[in-house]
Amino acid sequence: MANEEILNLANDVLDISRNRLLVNLRYMDVALSMHRRSVYDGTFSTDGDRIYYSPEHVLRVYRDSREEITRNYLHLILHCIFLHPFVGTRIDRKRWDLACDIAVEASINDLGLTCTRSDREDRQNKYLREIRAAVKNLTAEKIYAWLGEMQYSEERLAYMRDMFSPDDHSVWYAPEHKQGTAPQAREHISGPSQDVNLTDEDQWKNIAKQIEMELEIFGKVRGESAGTLVQNIRAVTRERYDYTDFLRKFAAMGEEIKTSEDEFDYIYYTYGLTHYGNMPLIEPLEYREDHRIRDFVIAIDTSGSVAGEEVQTFLRRTYGILNQQGSFFRDINVHIIQCDAEIQDDTVITCTEDFDRYLETMEIRGLGGTDFRPVFTYVDRLIKEGAFSDLKGLIYFTDGLGTYPEAKPPYRTAFVFVDDGYHLPAVPVWAIRVLLQQDELHEGI
Repeated sequence: MANEEILNLANDVLDISRNRLLVNLRYMDVALSMHRRSVYDGTFSTDGDRIYYSPEHVLRVYRDSREEITRNYLHLILHCIFLHPFVGTRIDRKRWDLACDIAVEASINDLGLTCTRSDREDRQNKYLREIRAAVKNLTAEKIYAWLGEMQYSEERLAYMRDMFSPDDHSVWYAPEHKQGTAPQAREHISGPSQDVNLTDEDQWKNIAKQIEMELEIFGKVRGESAGTLVQNIRAVTRERYDYTDFLRKFAAMGEEIKTSEDEFDYIYYTYGLTHYGNMPLIEPLEYREDHRIRDFVIAIDTSGSVAGEEVQTFLRRTYGILNQQGSFFRDINVHIIQCDAEIQDDTVITCTEDFDRYLETMEIRGLGGTDFRPVFTYVDRLIKEGAFSDLKGLIYFTDGLGTYPEAKPPYRTAFVFVDDGYHLPAVPVWAIRVLLQQDELHEGI
């Protein structure tokens, strides 16, 4: 068979595979239609911009099973949606490659599509059960960390790679591939007509966000069948917050007695002292407005669903940021309120020493149900009683599983959650949602 004929047949197979996926996964239509194709002397791969393939390899796999080649095509697409090719230089490549393949294959298995049914699913199930028991979310990052802890023998890792890895990842690490040219690649562009370069991971992140929105509807139909797919997409689309910067935005405006360096001119000041008998021409301004926290509320959800250790870690983290950034006035008025379904404790902090003492002696009180409304009712009462002179911020640490007030309070409110990877907590439209990762929560502690 002539080379040109083999090439055309291989492209027909890839077109058929893509079309079968489009019929079953309409919410991935953009992702499935964006790649260009190039022939190269490997097996099957992608760098985010192109799909690299060996025509002989494609036809060989298709001869044995058309479901297998369709599955492999989806495998490449999911690598891009999950941002796997956009990896740092310090990664353990072999471990990262395997972790990415496991995350992708688990996602495909969960979808349960007839057009991607493969014999390798049965072989994978034993290992996936073991991994699911140890790893909360089957994302590449979580699996990568778990593989590092397990320290499997090279023989076992090779066996796992044989089960989970149908493609070649070498293009992820070669700089020239990031520009759309693979070494030993024979240029043969086919597929969609649009000439779009998707080597920038931000563009793939936008595609992931679009898929996530469509899955909001799709998930209601398919239930948990797309569970691992959703976990991986949320790992890509979730926003990471700079908690330090976030707290600064909650700072209330106030005046602190100190020299205003920005508004004071030392030239006129020293000139007067020199020429007019120690009489300055101008006096330094004693006051300046400074964004620092004076009146502040930290509400802690102490229901049974929130772990006491996380509460203490959150408080230490919050206090550490405020203290290190010099965010407190000398005279502060911070209320730390514990609440489950009702107010359990309100400790007033007036200086950093009070904060240190509170952290040392803190006891979690409550452990009942969760209702956020009592905190807002209680704070509203404190405002009326004059307990705050300028309250502009309330931050509520919780797991989000509770009853929110309907009315917007007269001060900014944020609900802070530790990301569990399973659900994105809903908050009222008037509230700010901050989703922290475990490493962010423990940073600097």
